[in-house]
Amino acid sequence: MKRIAILASGSGSNAENIIKYFKNSDLVSVEQVLSNKKDAFVLERANRLNVSNLSFNRADFYASDKIVELLKKNADYVILAGFLWKIPQNILDAFPNKIINIHPALLPKYGGKGMYGMHVHEAVVANAEKESGITIHYVNENYDEGAIIFQNSFEVTATDTANDVANKVHTLEYAHFPEVIEKVILQNG
Repeated sequence: MKRIAILASGSGSNAENIIKYFKNSDLVSVEQVLSNKKDAFVLERANRLNVSNLSFNRADFYASDKIVELLKKNADYVILAGFLWKIPQNILDAFPNKIINIHPALLPKYGGKGMYGMHVHEAVVANAEKESGITIHYVNENYDEGAIIFQNSFEVTATDTANDVANKVHTLEYAHFPEVIEKVILQNG
């Protein structure tokens, strides 16, 4: 049984989708949800779904080994589901090619610091892009620059608003993220 920990900063809809996907799996178990925001709704979702969860502060994450040790104890893979902080080197070293992120655009476009959530969708619409989508990738020391595992796209129409793009992205995220995580774990062990 491979264990995963989910890091999230916000509402946690992707985290909930992942937890539900693996709920009855014999291969993968979601062991913990961690958030850098003590009032993040993802923690409430995890509670409701009976998944261990906690919040941490910047010092715990960047200036100590507290979080990396917790992850090493409870997880074989780390999944970022709307987690907005850069992953520190000690966690990257502890989980080589075992930290997976989802980004709400077709990288390398619209990636990097500050490019998350509605910021991405607004930029896609403002630039009159003809398509957008999702990118699932390994995490490295730079924002959104790790090796791409999977991409899926959709057409952006001339009448689409940023909210329309966001809804299309969420549909792809929910459909593909858990399956891609499972595939990576089954392939890599």
